[in-house]
Amino acid sequence: WKPDLIIASYHGIPKKYFDKGDPYHCYCHKTTRLISEKFNSIEIKTTFQSRFGPDEWLKPYTDATLKELGKNDTQSIDVFCPGFSADCLETLEEIAVENRDYFIEAGGQRYSYIPALNSDSGHIDALTGIIKQNISDWLN
Repeated sequence: WKPDLIIASYHGIPKKYFDKGDPYHCYCHKTTRLISEKFNSIEIKTTFQSRFGPDEWLKPYTDATLKELGKNDTQSIDVFCPGFSADCLETLEEIAVENRDYFIEAGGQRYSYIPALNSDSGHIDALTGIIKQNISDWLN
């Protein structure tokens, strides 16, 4: 089973932060690029979710992208949120449910949310190692 496209959806920030030099946008695109280089058999597109308020946020917006892809004959999408180490309201409701509905209603056929690593033992071990290393570095 191979999707037509993979969406890497990151939490958005107001565009004015980017305009003032915040590197977050670049980090998101770099993360997607590095993942794409490792698993280069399927295109991965960076999008941004969870905007609110009157300001413009980083684009492309996840919801608008999925609506457009559904209209344009993209049949199968996998979506993951690499900025989230654990699933939460934004990933489980906004991405896995609301955005799935947008894609399917627009004409897409298959939508799969790839869950965060959550409490997987390998993930917990990796986080523990990073914490211990940083505490050790900080204490020395």
